[in-house]
Amino acid sequence: MNTTLHDRQVDDDTKPGDIAPAGASPSVPGRFVGGGRLGWTVAAVVAAVLVAVPVLMLAASILNPSGDVWAQQWRTGLPGELRDTALLLVGVAVGTVVLGSGLAWLVSAYQFPGSRQFGWMLILPLAVPSYILGFLTLSTVGQTGPVQDWWRDRFGQDAWFPSVESLGGAIVTFTLVMYPYVYLLARAALRDQASGAYQAARTLGATRAEASRRIVLPLVRPAVAAGAAIVIMETLTDFATVTYFGVDTVSVGVFQIWRGTYDRDAASEIATLVLAFALLAIGLERVARGRARFSQSTSAGAGIEPIRLRGARAALATGTCVALLLAAFVGPVVRLVLWAVQEQRSDRGTPQTDQFGGYLANSLQLVAFTVVVCITVAVVLSNAQRFGRPRVTRLATRVTAMGYAVPGPVVAIGVILAVVGFDQLLGRIGLELPGAVRTGSLLILVYAYAVRFLAPGLTAVESGIGQISDEVTASARTLGANTFETARRVHLPLTRSSLLAATVLVGVDALKELPIVLLLRPFGFDTLPVWVYNLASESRFQQAALPALSIILVALLPVAVLARRLDRPER
Repeated sequence: MNTTLHDRQVDDDTKPGDIAPAGASPSVPGRFVGGGRLGWTVAAVVAAVLVAVPVLMLAASILNPSGDVWAQQWRTGLPGELRDTALLLVGVAVGTVVLGSGLAWLVSAYQFPGSRQFGWMLILPLAVPSYILGFLTLSTVGQTGPVQDWWRDRFGQDAWFPSVESLGGAIVTFTLVMYPYVYLLARAALRDQASGAYQAARTLGATRAEASRRIVLPLVRPAVAAGAAIVIMETLTDFATVTYFGVDTVSVGVFQIWRGTYDRDAASEIATLVLAFALLAIGLERVARGRARFSQSTSAGAGIEPIRLRGARAALATGTCVALLLAAFVGPVVRLVLWAVQEQRSDRGTPQTDQFGGYLANSLQLVAFTVVVCITVAVVLSNAQRFGRPRVTRLATRVTAMGYAVPGPVVAIGVILAVVGFDQLLGRIGLELPGAVRTGSLLILVYAYAVRFLAPGLTAVESGIGQISDEVTASARTLGANTFETARRVHLPLTRSSLLAATVLVGVDALKELPIVLLLRPFGFDTLPVWVYNLASESRFQQAALPALSIILVALLPVAVLARRLDRPER
């Protein structure tokens, strides 16, 4: 039987304070069938459970450890993996903090030729994945690269040159591609939080050095600590780059165990060490932040009054920024372009183009499914916070965002445990999962990607729906729309920009992802990052140029948006 909006009966489980439509029962004002709190709350809880289960199952695996597994791993290299992981994380964290915060202060506190342009250009290395810069570094300054060839021709065949395939080389590579995380947060803090307090201190008679030391540094510390924590998480996730440089980390150990023996129990127990490093990084970030909290000023500040550099100091500042961009972005991109052109002109050009189409199709298919799942869940969660039970939905939202803080190998092994556990549960009632699902499929891969990349999409969608006033929502409810119709016909059209931003953020992260797809991909299903990794591992650097360049070009999309915002003059 057809009914109109105004003919609907009322449901006792919607949000208090909703305005009842005409014809609603006065005894239960403002409550609508099919659009109540319960449905939104249940949906939010289900999403949280699906995200949390892989991580919780992995954490639970350590409750019943296998002594044989740990003894074998300890004999075959675990102490070295723990040492190298710790040294790598400390080195990259220190390097990115020094470089990122130093550059943020340089472009904020000083004027020199190109300072405004460098303000946004310094984030460009963020578009270059570490596993791409890693093989470019080796091919350029490695033992067989042109730099060392020139060095030996100039100073003799036995001339000393720093070892590139080492822990130090890996630290430098990670620092070059990840310092923008610290730079972005530190510069935002200098611009939005520290500028007003700095100006007040200067007005009260503090010298520039005193204001910087006693005011700026404490206010910027939380941002720097947060940036360092992000850097550590990203470094933990990687195992391709460290493999290039011959560094054995715990993440490399997890990959080698799974791909070498497919020992699920051993891989899951060792993966808990990666999770432990991640939790330690979060704890250290809290300690480094101390009691400091971010606090947005009520009005845009004028920014820290910059000092104009002249002469040698100005040349040094400009030269530093130019050299960094050449090493971390311009040089690598130019070399990839030259290689790609040479490869297309060679006899291998046509076969590679054919392969590129297949790998690109696989990548786009995976990205599309991931975006659809993440954006759908993000829309549900964001609306659930408005229409569901606030405490439950807020907690569920926080839980679903934790996947982004968990390293990729941990998510991958956790998903394997979750699928196996679900299959065993079905087996007890006489059912079973299809074999393709158990052993690896696109469905499982998308599930792992959604767990890992839901948070960026959720943040963007939450921001958009948060800008819709309660009055707009109430108006739709007054006209008889239930909560589902309000979300579909009012909230979604008003958040198109946020949905587009969420699509870009999730899509770019999914396209660049390597560890999860290497661990979980179905047989014969290779993406652009996997292709790059395989070619680089075989030192076929020139053939890896085209897919690597494609990944960088796509990754430039969100970086360009950030650059545009940073280029706006401070007011």
